[in-house]
Amino acid sequence: MKELIAPGLLAILTPIAVGLLLGPVALGGVLIGSVISGVFLALMMANAGAAWDNAKKYIETGMYGGKGTPTHAAAVSGDTVGDPFKDTAGPSINSLIKVLNTISIVFVVIFVLLHL
Repeated sequence: MKELIAPGLLAILTPIAVGLLLGPVALGGVLIGSVISGVFLALMMANAGAAWDNAKKYIETGMYGGKGTPTHAAAVSGDTVGDPFKDTAGPSINSLIKVLNTISIVFVVIFVLLHL
């Protein structure tokens, strides 16, 4: 849990810093960029993780030599990466986008007043 403090603070402090230093227009750019890039990254992670998982299942049916082969060992390694990809890392990007937007909405009045 201690390792999550820095990424959490980054998600909270980034919109505040951008809003205070660069203004609401720059903050809007950060939010648009985070939403667009985040959506595509989350979709890629969900699809890639599922593909790695399905590849392992396919090999376990007997294709490419089945279990106990180097191909199966490689598929197990891919599945080890794929499961967190599709189950935790991809969906967590949605939470990151929500935190960025929520913090921005809470402080938007201050940012606008400082940069009139």
